[in-house]
Amino acid sequence: MPDPSHIYQSHIFHPTILRAYDIRGIVGETLHVEDARAIGHAFGLLFEAGARIAIGRDGRLSSPDLATALSEGLVDAGCHVLDIGVGPTPMLYFADVALSCAGAIQVTGSHNPPTHNGFKMVRAHRPFYGADIQQLGTDALTLKGRAGGRYETQDIIDLYTEKLADQADFGNLSAVWDTGNGAAGPALISMLEKIDKSASEKPAQHCLFTEIDGTFPNHHPNPVDPETLDILRDKVNEMGADLGIGFDGDGDRIGVIDQRGRQVAGDLLTALLARDVLERHPGAPILFDVKSSELALELVRQAGGKPMLWKTGHSHMKEKMREIGAPIAGEMSGHIFIKDRYYGFDDALYVAMRLVSLLNQKQLSMADFLDSLPDLHASPEIGIACPDEEKFALIDRLSAKLKANLPDGYALTDIDGVRLGNADGWWLLRPSNTEAKLVTRAEGKTADLLEKHLKMVQNALKEEGLDWSY
Repeated sequence: MPDPSHIYQSHIFHPTILRAYDIRGIVGETLHVEDARAIGHAFGLLFEAGARIAIGRDGRLSSPDLATALSEGLVDAGCHVLDIGVGPTPMLYFADVALSCAGAIQVTGSHNPPTHNGFKMVRAHRPFYGADIQQLGTDALTLKGRAGGRYETQDIIDLYTEKLADQADFGNLSAVWDTGNGAAGPALISMLEKIDKSASEKPAQHCLFTEIDGTFPNHHPNPVDPETLDILRDKVNEMGADLGIGFDGDGDRIGVIDQRGRQVAGDLLTALLARDVLERHPGAPILFDVKSSELALELVRQAGGKPMLWKTGHSHMKEKMREIGAPIAGEMSGHIFIKDRYYGFDDALYVAMRLVSLLNQKQLSMADFLDSLPDLHASPEIGIACPDEEKFALIDRLSAKLKANLPDGYALTDIDGVRLGNADGWWLLRPSNTEAKLVTRAEGKTADLLEKHLKMVQNALKEEGLDWSY
């Protein structure tokens, strides 16, 4: 039970932690327990006294202390805290809806290094981000205590995994599941047991690293990084499984490999799922983030959908998805959002269940899907170190230069960084909203055209005083 005795009159956050779609920092350096308490207090004052606020946390070593302080701040603000304990971020999103909460906060560092942590926030079942987070920093300057706060724990895992399992149809498909010692492990086990009561005794589903351990002793839980999938590849090969599925540290991003160990990019995975969704929502808009390939967009067009590019970031994607009525959306990073028969938030466990069920129902393998695609000459998502204090200004300068002197035959998209493309391919450069880096990706119709576009990125950065080799 948190100690509801911490009433702060004023609090100032480190300027780097209030980010575009969440709050995130390095514990003990830019993020402290006092920050968590102030976040809870300032957030709680946005609601009426007695408002129900769900909180959850991932398995990082710093998360219990941060969650306790967060609860204390919410109670100080007069809120009714429902603490669901350790679990994946989508379980917190589910609790927000299932428990009829006014708001919700997950303590999580997502896929960042173990020394990092942060907060993902929801208000009125919608992302709390952007200007709202910046305003929270202002509100924390004048905190006032309020009576009526209370705290209780709430067990939600069975209700959550029952929801995940009730649409499942795995047939005889086998998969290897790797939660990387992240927060999704117990929920995955619970889901698989509900899908098949004897799942733990059958070789069809094999789980790796489901014990939550904030030191991440086996590999870093980032399922987009090819190196983090090496153990999964080996186990898929050893088991002769149909596919492998990995999750990030807080269970809202998915990574998939086929039976030959080939990685399926998030945009192509979204396109595969969208083809099925479009059978029930013909002609619907399908949302992709700006890092997505033209091939993914073309697959949606061929299925009768209307692909659209939007800003990277789970909050940006969820809000745009709501605005345009998209039944599914997805990012290269593995955040996939399904509104069709679900809630529309990014839930990697739900996406995994839908994927395996789809493959079974369509009698399709991941290898069949990848083999059906034309050759794709595209780079992976590449991070380029750049200080937080410089990355946004650099992109602003680059965007202005390109607008003033656009290369012949190219079109510029600047909804999130800069994406410059023509009929032969494209390149993207954008600031990461979660790390001190820029993110780039490029694509070409041939290997030479891919090389050309990567060279354009290199030259653009060099003009801004940043040396980068690929």
